[in-house]
Amino acid sequence: MAHRIFIIEDDTALRTELAHLLQLSGYEAAACGNDFATAAAQALAAKPDCVVLDLKLPGADGHNICRDLRAKSRVPIIMLTSSESEFDEVMAMNLGADDYVTKPYRPAVLLAHIQALLRRTAAPAPALVLRHKGVALNLGAGTVSYEGSADTAELTRNELRILQTLMKHPGIVVSRSDIMCALWESDAFIDDNTLTVNVNRLRKTLASLGVPDDFLVTRRGQGYMV
Repeated sequence: MAHRIFIIEDDTALRTELAHLLQLSGYEAAACGNDFATAAAQALAAKPDCVVLDLKLPGADGHNICRDLRAKSRVPIIMLTSSESEFDEVMAMNLGADDYVTKPYRPAVLLAHIQALLRRTAAPAPALVLRHKGVALNLGAGTVSYEGSADTAELTRNELRILQTLMKHPGIVVSRSDIMCALWESDAFIDDNTLTVNVNRLRKTLASLGVPDDFLVTRRGQGYMV
């Protein structure tokens, strides 16, 4: 069955072009109507495998739509925008976006981002639960817990993949490049700043469960380790 990509884009020509491109590439494309105030609800109703979300929309804010989607779903989200502001990128990642593409984009590059995101989403977990220093990572459920507590935290896909990569190599420093490859299949699609945002978000998630600050260690100039 073809993956369904849901497009939230106010430029009719771009929306039509992107939908056509996706269909030519073997995807099923669906798009939001012009009522962007209900864009999140429309996307959730479509049950997509990935959402391509424009940041600047009339009568709505892409950041808010991203936040609303992430509050109810773990669907992969790619932010698509003409803004080159680092603040917008960091804000999008903090709100739960999985990737960020700047307009004008090359069709092949956007498709590569979508394909990489879908690959890591569909990748089978090698084990159901990973455990290290009291932290239990449930790969099937996408949750983490600490010291056998019933309290769990749901992880974003990026948090899950980062923690999985580190816990598969306990006591070993994993380079930033290796982590970026695990996230995006190729470090060409992610920069250091975006990785840092995701790691900091993971730290906050772990801290909310009472995991000690020194569980996830930064080795400057090298990478991270647990």
